[in-house]
Amino acid sequence: MNLFYQPLIQEGITYLDSLESKHSARVLRKKSGDRIYITDGKGFLYTALITDADANRCFFEIQEKVPETQKQHAIHIAISPTKHADRFEWFVEKVVELGIDRITLMECDRTEYTHLKLERLEKIAISAMKQSVRLTLPSITGPIKIKDVTDNPDKTSKFIAYVDPGNPNHLKNIAKPNSDYLVLIGPEGDFSEGELSLAQEKEFQRVSLGSNRLRTETAGVAACHILNLVNTP
Repeated sequence: MNLFYQPLIQEGITYLDSLESKHSARVLRKKSGDRIYITDGKGFLYTALITDADANRCFFEIQEKVPETQKQHAIHIAISPTKHADRFEWFVEKVVELGIDRITLMECDRTEYTHLKLERLEKIAISAMKQSVRLTLPSITGPIKIKDVTDNPDKTSKFIAYVDPGNPNHLKNIAKPNSDYLVLIGPEGDFSEGELSLAQEKEFQRVSLGSNRLRTETAGVAACHILNLVNTP
């Protein structure tokens, strides 16, 4: 299934933007009367027929609107931006494909800050959402300080992934299904002792992602995958 994106469809916008229109007309060779599938990124799949296959503004008529199957869990990963932007962009792409609900860029003591553009990250997320035929676009926010993340009052299952070979508490064994999760992923130099203490004071559970030392972006992908597996029947 080729999935198109129109975030304003519920507001009465029944045409694709110029990029989506060009893809429809020039790459996929869609014509008037052809069926297409569209998501608004808010959890709905629309079946539509093209009424005007213009390459700059492709108009359509909605035939059916179907809601996404509701999940019983939600995954939020707060992660330190990596020094190299391309590695963080890879992280965003992969966790969206796997199934994440929220990403927060988190500033830590040892963050080697890079100037990531949220607009570019959102474009990557949109592309990954369409590629994996997901119907909900995850939110991407930040950067914010780790203290502001740990002050989160939500009743979520809260974890901090920390490099500690002696920690027997693997995330896959600690996380319970059908819950909302917040996982903190630190920078390449890991969290400072002060940050670890701060998180534990806020009732974040210290967890392992395995015996291997993982790069920041790999740890984020691993955490997302583990939590989805925990919720797989």
